[in-house]
Amino acid sequence: MKALVLERVGELSLRDIDLPQEMGPDDVRIRIHTVGVCGSDVHYYTHGRIGDFIVNEPMVLGHEAAGTVTEVGTNVTHLKPGDRVCMEPGIPDPKSRASRLGLYNVDPAVTFWATPPVHGVLTPETVHPASFTYKLPDNVSFAEGAMVEPFAVGMQAAARAKITPGDTAVVTGCGTIGIMVALAALAGGCSRVLISDLSETKLKLAESYDGITGVNLRQVDLVETVNKETDGWGADIVFECSGAAGAIKDLFKLVRPGGTVVLVGLPPEPVAVDLAAACFRECRIETVFRYANVFDRALALIAAGKVDLKPLVSGTYGFEQSIEAFERAAEGRPEDVKLQIIVDGEGK
Repeated sequence: MKALVLERVGELSLRDIDLPQEMGPDDVRIRIHTVGVCGSDVHYYTHGRIGDFIVNEPMVLGHEAAGTVTEVGTNVTHLKPGDRVCMEPGIPDPKSRASRLGLYNVDPAVTFWATPPVHGVLTPETVHPASFTYKLPDNVSFAEGAMVEPFAVGMQAAARAKITPGDTAVVTGCGTIGIMVALAALAGGCSRVLISDLSETKLKLAESYDGITGVNLRQVDLVETVNKETDGWGADIVFECSGAAGAIKDLFKLVRPGGTVVLVGLPPEPVAVDLAAACFRECRIETVFRYANVFDRALALIAAGKVDLKPLVSGTYGFEQSIEAFERAAEGRPEDVKLQIIVDGEGK
């Protein structure tokens, strides 16, 4: 089957590769329509590793996906051929201790698309557990369906924050995940979100949403801005989405006494943290790794019109242009938030 294969660091090819296609009674077969280009995909392409996950052999990329069911297993009753769906890419061991606790995202045995040594889905067809496959409502496009996955990260962050309606939030980092977190925070009850970055282009896009105010770090100091906006009290919730050492260093100067800091971004190396500042404020610190039990809720918010992700699609490429799409993503253009690849152009 033809697929976009990461051969080694910096080398991609569109070629045939043997992929598992055996169906079990609880599985569905899916014709892939749209796949988003994620930052982790790009990082594997440019660096060959993320933490302990190392690309040691050719791997198919892609894990943000939507498509159409073409076949269902004998035990599957909630889906049928022809259903448009999106797919949660992590498959845990249902018998694991983490899964039994409801924390299947941190199950050491989880298999996650496009995470070594597991292949992704930038290929025409895949087989996936029906229990991690979600039917798209008629008013949700394939493009939106493929963005449920990154939005689920925002949903996980918002859930971990335990938002109280009316909270003021700060998001550091205005990339794809930062914007997704800001939108999830607003949907979860925050009255406003201040989002910071160095890119005026990305900040302007974020500010096109009601309730989001951009803070350009090239022009103003974030701590001073937050103090001004909160009368010196600090934000109720701070979401760190950049993974940048500089942002993490001053993180606890942004949050109010008794507030919450949610760590979403993954620093590439260990970073310094001002724990004394956190203790002085008696902050609650939460961490996020992927998501668990929020995929259906993320889709429901999109379907209800509470969250509009369509403006975040910066460019769309055909399957034969997949390498070009990744080359553009690796450039890190300031105007780009989400690039997508259409594997099968049938349907919308």
